[in-house]
Amino acid sequence: MTQTSRRRWLALALLAATQFVLVLDASIVGVALPSIGEDLEFALEDLSWVANAYTLTFGGLLLLGGRTADLAGRRRMFMVGMSLFAATSLVGALSVNASMLVGARAVQGIGAALVAPAALSLIMTIFAAGPERNKALGVFGAVAGAGGAAGSVLGGGLTEWLGWESTLYVNVPIGALAIALSPWLLPEAKDPGARGFDLAGAVTATGGLALLVYTLVDADNAGWDSARTLGLGALSLLLIALFFVIEARAAHPLVPLGVFRLRALRGANIVALLSTMAMFPLFFYMTFYMQQVLGYGPVRAGLAALPLALTIAVTAGAASALITRIGVKAPMAAALLVTAAGLAWFSCMSVDGSFLVDVLGPSIVIGVGSGLAFVTTTIGATSVTRQEQAGLASGLFSTAQQFGGSLGLAVVVAIATARTTHVLEDGERVAAALTEGYQIGMLAAAGVALVAGLLAIVLIPGRPVANKSQDRADAADPVRV
Repeated sequence: MTQTSRRRWLALALLAATQFVLVLDASIVGVALPSIGEDLEFALEDLSWVANAYTLTFGGLLLLGGRTADLAGRRRMFMVGMSLFAATSLVGALSVNASMLVGARAVQGIGAALVAPAALSLIMTIFAAGPERNKALGVFGAVAGAGGAAGSVLGGGLTEWLGWESTLYVNVPIGALAIALSPWLLPEAKDPGARGFDLAGAVTATGGLALLVYTLVDADNAGWDSARTLGLGALSLLLIALFFVIEARAAHPLVPLGVFRLRALRGANIVALLSTMAMFPLFFYMTFYMQQVLGYGPVRAGLAALPLALTIAVTAGAASALITRIGVKAPMAAALLVTAAGLAWFSCMSVDGSFLVDVLGPSIVIGVGSGLAFVTTTIGATSVTRQEQAGLASGLFSTAQQFGGSLGLAVVVAIATARTTHVLEDGERVAAALTEGYQIGMLAAAGVALVAGLLAIVLIPGRPVANKSQDRADAADPVRV
Protein backbone atom coordinates (compact mmCIF):
# COMPACT_ATOMS: atom_id res chain seq x y z
CA MET A 1 0.00 0.00 0.00
CA THR A 2 1.47 3.37 -1.02
CA GLN A 3 1.76 6.30 1.37
CA THR A 4 -1.01 8.13 -0.48
CA SER A 5 -3.30 5.10 -0.36
CA ARG A 6 -2.58 4.55 3.34
CA ARG A 7 -3.42 8.15 4.13
CA ARG A 8 -6.73 7.92 2.27
CA TRP A 9 -7.79 4.92 4.34
CA LEU A 10 -6.69 6.67 7.53
CA ALA A 11 -8.87 9.60 6.44
CA LEU A 12 -11.76 7.18 6.07
CA ALA A 13 -11.15 5.84 9.57
CA LEU A 14 -11.29 9.38 10.93
CA LEU A 15 -14.50 10.25 9.07
CA ALA A 16 -16.24 6.99 10.00
CA ALA A 17 -15.30 7.39 13.67
CA THR A 18 -16.72 10.90 13.82
CA GLN A 19 -19.95 9.81 12.14
CA PHE A 20 -20.20 6.96 14.67
CA VAL A 21 -20.07 9.54 17.47
CA LEU A 22 -22.72 11.76 15.84
CA VAL A 23 -25.15 8.86 15.47
CA LEU A 24 -24.26 7.55 18.92
CA ASP A 25 -25.14 10.88 20.53
CA ALA A 26 -28.72 10.64 19.32
CA SER A 27 -29.28 7.57 21.52
CA ILE A 28 -26.52 7.38 24.15
CA VAL A 29 -28.31 9.74 26.55
CA GLY A 30 -31.47 7.60 26.44
CA VAL A 31 -30.23 5.23 29.14
CA ALA A 32 -28.95 8.18 31.19
CA LEU A 33 -32.22 10.16 31.22
CA PRO A 34 -33.44 8.95 34.64
CA SER A 35 -30.12 9.95 36.25
CA ILE A 36 -30.08 13.29 34.41
CA GLY A 37 -33.63 14.05 35.51
CA GLU A 38 -32.81 13.33 39.15
CA ASP A 39 -29.53 15.29 39.25
CA LEU A 40 -30.72 18.40 37.38
CA GLU A 41 -34.31 18.34 38.69
CA PHE A 42 -36.00 18.11 35.30
CA ALA A 43 -39.77 18.18 35.12
CA LEU A 44 -40.83 14.78 33.81
CA GLU A 45 -42.49 16.25 30.72
CA ASP A 46 -39.31 18.19 29.83
CA LEU A 47 -36.82 15.34 30.18
CA SER A 48 -37.23 14.15 26.59
CA TRP A 49 -35.79 17.47 25.38
CA VAL A 50 -32.32 16.31 26.38
CA ALA A 51 -32.56 14.05 23.31
CA ASN A 52 -34.98 16.16 21.27
CA ALA A 53 -32.91 19.38 21.37
CA TYR A 54 -30.06 17.57 19.61
CA THR A 55 -32.40 15.98 17.08
CA LEU A 56 -34.13 19.29 16.36
CA THR A 57 -31.06 21.28 15.34
CA PHE A 58 -29.28 18.31 13.77
CA GLY A 59 -32.20 17.56 11.46
CA GLY A 60 -33.14 21.17 10.78
CA LEU A 61 -29.69 22.30 9.65
CA LEU A 62 -28.39 19.29 7.70
CA LEU A 63 -29.41 20.60 4.30
CA LEU A 64 -27.79 23.96 4.97
CA GLY A 65 -24.72 22.20 6.37
CA GLY A 66 -24.28 20.14 3.23
CA ARG A 67 -24.47 23.08 0.86
CA THR A 68 -22.23 25.19 3.10
CA ALA A 69 -19.59 22.46 2.84
CA ASP A 70 -19.70 22.76 -0.97
CA LEU A 71 -19.42 26.54 -0.82
CA ALA A 72 -16.99 27.17 2.05
CA GLY A 73 -14.91 24.00 1.93
CA ARG A 74 -15.60 20.50 3.23
CA ARG A 75 -12.58 20.14 5.50
CA ARG A 76 -13.11 23.63 6.89
CA MET A 77 -16.75 22.96 7.78
CA PHE A 78 -15.85 19.53 9.18
CA MET A 79 -13.37 21.17 11.56
CA VAL A 80 -15.74 24.01 12.50
CA GLY A 81 -18.51 21.52 13.21
CA MET A 82 -16.29 19.22 15.27
CA SER A 83 -15.01 22.17 17.31
CA LEU A 84 -18.58 23.22 18.08
CA PHE A 85 -19.65 19.64 18.82
CA ALA A 86 -16.77 18.97 21.23
CA ALA A 87 -17.04 22.34 23.01
CA THR A 88 -20.77 22.03 23.63
CA SER A 89 -20.35 18.42 24.78
CA LEU A 90 -18.06 19.78 27.50
CA VAL A 91 -20.57 22.50 28.39
CA GLY A 92 -23.35 19.90 28.55
CA ALA A 93 -21.34 17.65 30.86
CA LEU A 94 -20.69 20.62 33.17
CA SER A 95 -24.35 21.70 33.21
CA VAL A 96 -25.77 22.76 36.56
CA ASN A 97 -29.42 23.01 35.54
CA ALA A 98 -31.87 21.74 32.95
CA SER A 99 -31.81 24.82 30.72
CA MET A 100 -28.03 24.75 30.42
CA LEU A 101 -28.02 21.11 29.34
CA VAL A 102 -30.83 21.48 26.80
CA GLY A 103 -29.15 24.56 25.32
CA ALA A 104 -25.83 22.75 25.05
CA ARG A 105 -27.48 19.80 23.34
CA ALA A 106 -29.16 22.14 20.82
CA VAL A 107 -25.85 23.76 19.86
CA GLN A 108 -24.23 20.32 19.80
CA GLY A 109 -26.78 19.38 17.12
CA ILE A 110 -25.72 22.41 15.06
CA GLY A 111 -22.14 21.13 15.13
CA ALA A 112 -23.31 17.67 14.10
CA ALA A 113 -25.28 19.16 11.18
CA LEU A 114 -22.07 20.70 9.86
CA VAL A 115 -19.95 17.57 10.37
CA ALA A 116 -22.23 14.83 8.98
CA PRO A 117 -22.65 16.02 5.35
CA ALA A 118 -19.05 17.26 5.23
CA ALA A 119 -17.76 13.83 6.31
CA LEU A 120 -19.80 11.93 3.74
CA SER A 121 -18.95 14.36 0.93
CA LEU A 122 -15.23 14.09 1.79
CA ILE A 123 -15.46 10.34 1.20
CA MET A 124 -17.03 11.06 -2.19
CA THR A 125 -14.15 13.45 -2.88
CA ILE A 126 -11.28 11.22 -1.71
CA PHE A 127 -12.38 7.93 -3.32
CA ALA A 128 -13.09 7.47 -7.03
CA ALA A 129 -16.50 6.11 -8.04
CA GLY A 130 -16.66 2.35 -8.42
CA PRO A 131 -15.33 -0.54 -6.31
CA GLU A 132 -13.00 1.60 -4.18
CA ARG A 133 -15.70 4.09 -3.22
CA ASN A 134 -18.18 1.28 -2.58
CA LYS A 135 -15.66 -0.34 -0.25
CA ALA A 136 -15.09 2.97 1.54
CA LEU A 137 -18.83 3.53 1.94
CA GLY A 138 -19.17 -0.03 3.22
CA VAL A 139 -16.62 0.68 5.95
CA PHE A 140 -18.27 4.04 6.69
CA GLY A 141 -21.64 2.32 6.93
CA ALA A 142 -20.29 -0.47 9.12
CA VAL A 143 -18.97 1.96 11.71
CA ALA A 144 -21.62 4.67 11.49
CA GLY A 145 -24.54 2.27 11.13
CA ALA A 146 -23.61 0.56 14.40
CA GLY A 147 -23.61 3.89 16.24
CA GLY A 148 -27.33 3.92 16.96
CA ALA A 149 -27.32 0.37 18.31
CA ALA A 150 -24.16 1.01 20.33
CA GLY A 151 -25.71 3.98 22.12
CA SER A 152 -27.45 1.81 24.69
CA VAL A 153 -24.31 -0.30 25.18
CA LEU A 154 -22.01 2.63 25.94
CA GLY A 155 -24.70 4.73 27.59
CA GLY A 156 -25.54 1.99 30.07
CA GLY A 157 -21.95 1.30 31.07
CA LEU A 158 -20.86 4.93 31.27
CA THR A 159 -23.92 5.99 33.26
CA GLU A 160 -23.65 3.19 35.80
CA TRP A 161 -19.88 3.37 36.30
CA LEU A 162 -18.95 7.03 35.71
CA GLY A 163 -22.20 9.00 35.86
CA TRP A 164 -24.38 10.53 33.15
CA GLU A 165 -21.86 13.32 32.53
CA SER A 166 -19.48 10.77 31.01
CA THR A 167 -21.85 10.23 28.06
CA LEU A 168 -20.94 13.79 27.02
CA TYR A 169 -17.35 13.97 28.27
CA VAL A 170 -16.45 11.10 25.94
CA ASN A 171 -17.00 13.37 22.92
CA VAL A 172 -14.35 15.88 23.97
CA PRO A 173 -11.12 13.89 23.38
CA ILE A 174 -12.58 12.34 20.22
CA GLY A 175 -13.41 15.79 18.87
CA ALA A 176 -9.99 17.17 19.79
CA LEU A 177 -8.24 14.27 18.04
CA ALA A 178 -10.38 14.69 14.91
CA ILE A 179 -9.59 18.40 14.73
CA ALA A 180 -5.86 17.76 15.20
CA LEU A 181 -5.71 15.09 12.47
CA SER A 182 -7.91 16.84 9.90
CA PRO A 183 -5.25 19.13 8.33
CA TRP A 184 -2.97 16.13 7.84
CA LEU A 185 -5.49 13.55 6.61
CA LEU A 186 -8.31 15.45 4.89
CA PRO A 187 -8.13 17.44 1.63
CA GLU A 188 -9.79 20.80 1.23
CA ALA A 189 -12.42 20.62 -1.49
CA LYS A 190 -15.38 22.74 -2.52
CA ASP A 191 -17.54 23.60 -5.52
CA PRO A 192 -15.30 25.80 -7.72
CA GLY A 193 -18.27 27.09 -9.68
CA ALA A 194 -20.29 28.22 -6.66
CA ARG A 195 -21.51 31.81 -6.88
CA GLY A 196 -23.48 33.67 -4.22
CA PHE A 197 -25.47 32.38 -1.27
CA ASP A 198 -29.21 31.72 -1.32
CA LEU A 199 -30.17 33.44 1.95
CA ALA A 200 -33.94 33.22 1.39
CA GLY A 201 -33.67 29.53 0.58
CA ALA A 202 -31.47 28.91 3.62
CA VAL A 203 -33.92 30.67 5.96
CA THR A 204 -37.04 28.91 4.65
CA ALA A 205 -35.37 25.48 4.46
CA THR A 206 -33.86 25.68 7.94
CA GLY A 207 -37.00 27.17 9.47
CA GLY A 208 -39.32 24.68 7.80
CA LEU A 209 -37.22 21.61 8.56
CA ALA A 210 -36.50 22.60 12.18
CA LEU A 211 -40.17 23.40 12.80
CA LEU A 212 -41.22 20.08 11.27
CA VAL A 213 -38.83 18.17 13.56
CA TYR A 214 -40.14 20.14 16.55
CA THR A 215 -43.73 19.33 15.57
CA LEU A 216 -42.93 15.62 15.35
CA VAL A 217 -41.08 15.34 18.66
CA ASP A 218 -43.69 17.47 20.48
CA ALA A 219 -46.76 15.77 19.00
CA ASP A 220 -46.92 13.00 21.60
CA ASN A 221 -47.12 15.58 24.42
CA ALA A 222 -49.38 18.09 22.69
CA GLY A 223 -51.58 15.49 20.96
CA TRP A 224 -51.49 14.57 17.29
CA ASP A 225 -54.90 16.18 16.66
CA SER A 226 -54.31 19.26 18.82
CA ALA A 227 -54.50 22.77 17.36
CA ARG A 228 -50.86 23.28 18.29
CA THR A 229 -49.61 20.23 16.39
CA LEU A 230 -51.80 20.85 13.36
CA GLY A 231 -50.93 24.55 13.25
CA LEU A 232 -47.18 24.06 13.59
CA GLY A 233 -47.27 21.20 11.08
CA ALA A 234 -49.11 23.35 8.55
CA LEU A 235 -46.67 26.24 9.07
CA SER A 236 -43.65 23.96 8.60
CA LEU A 237 -45.08 22.55 5.36
CA LEU A 238 -45.84 26.09 4.16
CA LEU A 239 -42.21 27.12 4.75
CA ILE A 240 -40.94 24.03 2.93
CA ALA A 241 -43.28 24.72 -0.01
CA LEU A 242 -42.07 28.34 -0.08
CA PHE A 243 -38.50 27.04 -0.13
CA PHE A 244 -39.18 25.09 -3.33
CA VAL A 245 -40.78 28.16 -4.94
CA ILE A 246 -37.70 30.22 -4.04
CA GLU A 247 -35.32 27.56 -5.35
CA ALA A 248 -37.12 27.42 -8.70
CA ARG A 249 -36.48 31.16 -9.19
CA ALA A 250 -33.12 31.68 -7.45
CA ALA A 251 -30.05 32.52 -9.54
CA HIS A 252 -27.83 30.50 -7.18
CA PRO A 253 -30.18 28.09 -5.36
CA LEU A 254 -29.28 26.33 -2.13
CA VAL A 255 -30.64 23.13 -3.73
CA PRO A 256 -30.75 23.09 -7.56
CA LEU A 257 -34.08 21.38 -8.20
CA GLY A 258 -32.65 19.56 -11.20
CA VAL A 259 -30.92 17.19 -8.78
CA PHE A 260 -34.30 15.58 -8.08
CA ARG A 261 -34.50 14.46 -11.71
CA LEU A 262 -31.83 11.86 -10.86
CA ARG A 263 -33.94 8.75 -10.37
CA ALA A 264 -31.43 6.89 -8.20
CA LEU A 265 -30.93 9.86 -5.88
CA ARG A 266 -34.65 10.53 -5.57
CA GLY A 267 -35.53 6.89 -4.94
CA ALA A 268 -32.69 6.21 -2.52
CA ASN A 269 -33.60 9.23 -0.39
CA ILE A 270 -37.25 8.14 -0.17
CA VAL A 271 -36.22 4.61 0.77
CA ALA A 272 -33.63 5.93 3.27
CA LEU A 273 -36.28 8.03 5.00
CA LEU A 274 -38.60 5.04 5.35
CA SER A 275 -35.89 2.58 6.39
CA THR A 276 -34.65 4.92 9.14
CA MET A 277 -38.25 5.50 10.16
CA ALA A 278 -38.57 1.75 10.69
CA MET A 279 -35.19 1.19 12.37
CA PHE A 280 -34.65 4.13 14.72
CA PRO A 281 -37.47 3.28 17.16
CA LEU A 282 -35.97 -0.19 17.62
CA PHE A 283 -32.85 1.21 19.31
CA PHE A 284 -35.07 2.73 22.02
CA TYR A 285 -37.72 0.04 22.37
CA MET A 286 -35.31 -2.86 22.59
CA THR A 287 -33.69 -1.11 25.57
CA PHE A 288 -37.08 -0.28 27.10
CA TYR A 289 -38.26 -3.88 26.77
CA MET A 290 -35.16 -5.29 28.42
CA GLN A 291 -35.17 -2.76 31.28
CA GLN A 292 -38.86 -2.20 31.95
CA VAL A 293 -40.22 -5.68 31.21
CA LEU A 294 -37.33 -8.14 31.62
CA GLY A 295 -35.84 -6.17 34.53
CA TYR A 296 -32.32 -5.73 33.17
CA GLY A 297 -30.02 -3.05 34.57
CA PRO A 298 -28.46 -0.46 32.24
CA VAL A 299 -25.20 -2.37 31.74
CA ARG A 300 -26.87 -5.72 31.12
CA ALA A 301 -29.33 -4.13 28.69
CA GLY A 302 -26.46 -2.44 26.91
CA LEU A 303 -24.51 -5.67 26.56
CA ALA A 304 -27.62 -7.42 25.26
CA ALA A 305 -27.70 -4.89 22.38
CA LEU A 306 -24.19 -5.88 21.26
CA PRO A 307 -25.33 -8.60 18.80
CA LEU A 308 -27.40 -6.02 16.91
CA ALA A 309 -24.52 -3.53 16.73
CA LEU A 310 -21.97 -6.15 15.69
CA THR A 311 -24.24 -7.67 13.03
CA ILE A 312 -24.90 -4.24 11.52
CA ALA A 313 -21.16 -3.54 11.41
CA VAL A 314 -20.18 -6.89 9.88
CA THR A 315 -22.94 -6.85 7.25
CA ALA A 316 -22.33 -3.25 6.21
CA GLY A 317 -18.61 -3.90 5.94
CA ALA A 318 -19.15 -6.89 3.67
CA ALA A 319 -21.78 -5.24 1.46
CA SER A 320 -19.52 -3.34 -0.92
CA ALA A 321 -18.37 -6.34 -2.96
CA LEU A 322 -21.95 -7.42 -3.61
CA ILE A 323 -23.01 -3.90 -4.61
CA THR A 324 -20.06 -3.53 -6.97
CA ARG A 325 -21.11 -6.70 -8.82
CA ILE A 326 -24.87 -6.26 -9.10
CA GLY A 327 -25.70 -2.64 -8.19
CA VAL A 328 -27.89 -1.43 -5.35
CA LYS A 329 -31.47 -2.30 -6.36
CA ALA A 330 -31.66 -5.99 -5.47
CA PRO A 331 -29.56 -5.76 -2.28
CA MET A 332 -31.52 -2.70 -1.10
CA ALA A 333 -34.90 -4.34 -1.59
CA ALA A 334 -33.74 -7.62 -0.02
CA ALA A 335 -32.20 -5.78 2.93
CA LEU A 336 -35.43 -4.01 3.78
CA LEU A 337 -37.55 -7.13 3.42
CA VAL A 338 -35.18 -8.93 5.80
CA THR A 339 -35.41 -5.98 8.20
CA ALA A 340 -39.21 -6.15 8.05
CA ALA A 341 -39.09 -9.86 8.91
CA GLY A 342 -36.78 -9.21 11.87
CA LEU A 343 -38.97 -6.42 13.23
CA ALA A 344 -42.05 -8.61 12.87
CA TRP A 345 -40.22 -11.36 14.79
CA PHE A 346 -39.31 -8.92 17.56
CA SER A 347 -42.96 -7.84 17.78
CA CYS A 348 -43.68 -11.35 19.11
CA MET A 349 -41.86 -10.51 22.39
CA SER A 350 -43.35 -11.95 25.57
CA VAL A 351 -43.95 -10.35 28.96
CA ASP A 352 -42.11 -13.28 30.59
CA GLY A 353 -39.58 -13.60 27.77
CA SER A 354 -35.81 -13.93 27.74
CA PHE A 355 -32.82 -12.63 25.82
CA LEU A 356 -32.22 -15.89 23.95
CA VAL A 357 -35.83 -16.39 22.88
CA ASP A 358 -37.11 -12.84 22.34
CA VAL A 359 -34.10 -10.62 21.60
CA LEU A 360 -31.09 -12.45 20.13
CA GLY A 361 -32.68 -13.93 16.99
CA PRO A 362 -34.50 -10.76 15.89
CA SER A 363 -31.36 -8.71 16.61
CA ILE A 364 -29.27 -10.77 14.19
CA VAL A 365 -31.91 -10.72 11.43
CA ILE A 366 -32.51 -6.98 11.81
CA GLY A 367 -28.76 -6.32 11.93
CA VAL A 368 -28.21 -8.13 8.63
CA GLY A 369 -31.00 -6.22 6.91
CA SER A 370 -30.30 -2.77 8.31
CA GLY A 371 -26.53 -2.99 7.80
CA LEU A 372 -27.03 -3.76 4.11
CA ALA A 373 -29.79 -1.14 3.79
CA PHE A 374 -27.57 1.60 5.20
CA VAL A 375 -24.82 1.02 2.65
CA THR A 376 -27.11 0.57 -0.37
CA THR A 377 -29.12 3.72 0.34
CA THR A 378 -25.92 5.71 0.94
CA ILE A 379 -24.41 4.65 -2.39
CA GLY A 380 -27.69 5.11 -4.24
CA ALA A 381 -28.20 8.63 -2.90
CA THR A 382 -24.66 9.95 -3.37
CA SER A 383 -23.12 8.24 -6.40
CA VAL A 384 -24.95 10.00 -9.22
CA THR A 385 -24.18 13.67 -8.59
CA ARG A 386 -21.12 15.55 -9.82
CA GLN A 387 -18.20 15.70 -7.41
CA GLU A 388 -18.68 19.42 -6.78
CA GLN A 389 -22.22 18.64 -5.52
CA ALA A 390 -21.06 15.99 -3.04
CA GLY A 391 -21.99 18.15 -0.06
CA LEU A 392 -25.47 18.78 -1.46
CA ALA A 393 -26.08 15.07 -2.06
CA SER A 394 -24.75 14.20 1.40
CA GLY A 395 -26.92 16.87 3.02
CA LEU A 396 -30.06 15.61 1.27
CA PHE A 397 -29.33 12.03 2.29
CA SER A 398 -28.51 12.93 5.91
CA THR A 399 -31.70 15.02 6.09
CA ALA A 400 -33.78 12.09 4.83
CA GLN A 401 -32.25 9.81 7.46
CA GLN A 402 -32.68 12.29 10.31
CA PHE A 403 -36.29 13.03 9.45
CA GLY A 404 -37.04 9.36 9.04
CA GLY A 405 -35.74 8.72 12.54
CA SER A 406 -37.70 11.60 14.07
CA LEU A 407 -40.92 10.65 12.29
CA GLY A 408 -40.53 6.95 13.06
CA LEU A 409 -39.93 7.52 16.76
CA ALA A 410 -42.84 9.97 17.03
CA VAL A 411 -45.27 7.63 15.26
CA VAL A 412 -44.19 4.46 17.08
CA VAL A 413 -44.29 6.21 20.47
CA ALA A 414 -47.83 7.39 19.73
CA ILE A 415 -48.97 3.91 18.65
CA ALA A 416 -47.27 2.11 21.54
CA THR A 417 -48.48 4.60 24.16
CA ALA A 418 -52.07 4.42 22.94
CA ARG A 419 -52.04 0.62 23.14
CA THR A 420 -50.38 0.57 26.57
CA THR A 421 -52.89 3.07 27.95
CA HIS A 422 -55.82 1.06 26.59
CA VAL A 423 -54.52 -2.19 28.12
CA LEU A 424 -53.90 -0.52 31.50
CA GLU A 425 -57.50 0.72 31.50
CA ASP A 426 -58.58 -2.91 31.17
CA GLY A 427 -56.81 -3.72 34.44
CA GLU A 428 -53.68 -5.47 33.14
CA ARG A 429 -50.43 -5.16 35.09
CA VAL A 430 -47.89 -2.62 33.90
CA ALA A 431 -45.38 -5.07 32.40
CA ALA A 432 -48.09 -6.72 30.29
CA ALA A 433 -49.42 -3.36 29.12
CA LEU A 434 -45.95 -2.14 28.18
CA THR A 435 -45.25 -5.34 26.27
CA GLU A 436 -48.43 -5.02 24.23
CA GLY A 437 -47.52 -1.43 23.40
CA TYR A 438 -44.03 -2.46 22.27
CA GLN A 439 -45.48 -5.31 20.22
CA ILE A 440 -47.83 -3.11 18.21
CA GLY A 441 -45.14 -0.44 17.82
CA MET A 442 -42.62 -2.90 16.38
CA LEU A 443 -45.27 -4.39 14.11
CA ALA A 444 -45.92 -0.90 12.73
CA ALA A 445 -42.16 -0.46 12.17
CA ALA A 446 -42.10 -3.79 10.32
CA GLY A 447 -44.87 -2.52 8.04
CA VAL A 448 -42.86 0.61 7.21
CA ALA A 449 -39.78 -1.51 6.39
CA LEU A 450 -41.91 -3.70 4.13
CA VAL A 451 -43.20 -0.64 2.25
CA ALA A 452 -39.62 0.63 1.91
CA GLY A 453 -38.52 -2.69 0.42
CA LEU A 454 -41.34 -2.69 -2.11
CA LEU A 455 -40.62 0.93 -3.06
CA ALA A 456 -36.97 0.04 -3.63
CA ILE A 457 -38.10 -2.41 -6.29
CA VAL A 458 -40.15 0.30 -8.01
CA LEU A 459 -38.02 3.43 -7.54
CA ILE A 460 -34.39 2.30 -7.81
CA PRO A 461 -32.86 1.81 -11.29
CA GLY A 462 -32.05 -1.78 -12.13
CA ARG A 463 -28.42 -1.04 -12.96
CA PRO A 464 -25.36 0.14 -11.04
CA VAL A 465 -26.05 3.71 -9.94
CA ALA A 466 -22.72 5.13 -11.10
CA ASN A 467 -22.59 4.81 -14.86
CA LYS A 468 -19.35 4.26 -16.77
CA SER A 469 -18.94 7.84 -17.87
CA GLN A 470 -19.33 9.01 -14.30
CA ASP A 471 -16.82 6.40 -13.14
CA ARG A 472 -14.28 7.64 -15.68
CA ALA A 473 -14.90 11.27 -14.80
CA ASP A 474 -14.38 10.67 -11.10
CA ALA A 475 -11.45 8.32 -11.58
CA ALA A 476 -9.68 10.75 -13.88
CA ASP A 477 -9.35 13.41 -11.22
CA PRO A 478 -9.58 11.96 -7.70
CA VAL A 479 -8.48 14.20 -4.88
CA ARG A 480 -5.21 12.94 -3.42
CA VAL A 481 -4.42 13.22 0.27
